[in-house]
Amino acid sequence: MQNASTFTVNAAAPVLSAELAQAFQGIVTPHLSDNLHRQSGVVGLHRYNRKGKLVGTALTVKTRPGDNLFIYKAMTLIQPGHVLVVDAGGDVNNACVGELMKLYLQQRGCAGLIVNGAIRDVVAFENDSFPCYARGHVHRGPYKDGPGEVNVPVTIGGQVIQPGDVIVGDEDGLVSFPVAQAESLIEKARAHAAKEERIMAEIATGAEQQSWLHPVLQAKNLL
Repeated sequence: MQNASTFTVNAAAPVLSAELAQAFQGIVTPHLSDNLHRQSGVVGLHRYNRKGKLVGTALTVKTRPGDNLFIYKAMTLIQPGHVLVVDAGGDVNNACVGELMKLYLQQRGCAGLIVNGAIRDVVAFENDSFPCYARGHVHRGPYKDGPGEVNVPVTIGGQVIQPGDVIVGDEDGLVSFPVAQAESLIEKARAHAAKEERIMAEIATGAEQQSWLHPVLQAKNLL
């Protein structure tokens, strides 16, 4: 085993302001995704918590599949509002995180957990509101040998996540984006929600012709 001190451990990014975090609590991920060109966002992970919204700031870990030594290190850097984002290569042969680590993260004020790999102790996650997204789960536990890196860019489900990125997750999935885009996305997402409310009201009228539906078909010569 190589000496763990030879691997990168960078400082954690400042967490999202309470005002912005509260604003994102009221915004669903599809409205953010639609305003991120529908190409950004994490895919292929499963949501293990049955309730609870994920909003926070990425604290990232890149680790060898099936190894959680550097996840341990990252947990000591967690501040309230951080989301622990683990890139374990998508491997699900060994779990990187389990119930004991979850409890420690909660005590530290961690906003949630994302694992591009496996977790275990599934019932503990399902019976809690602590947000957890993972590639899968398995009973086999992890190794603690390294190597790894903390607070470096990682790739999770096709999305590059930088340390300090904003993470929002709900029943529909996960989106991430630089904090510099936060205020603009809040404004756009709220406008998007208002537009959908108007469409719902139009549908409720029972009118066959709908302003949001038929012009699209007509433009494609399908009417």
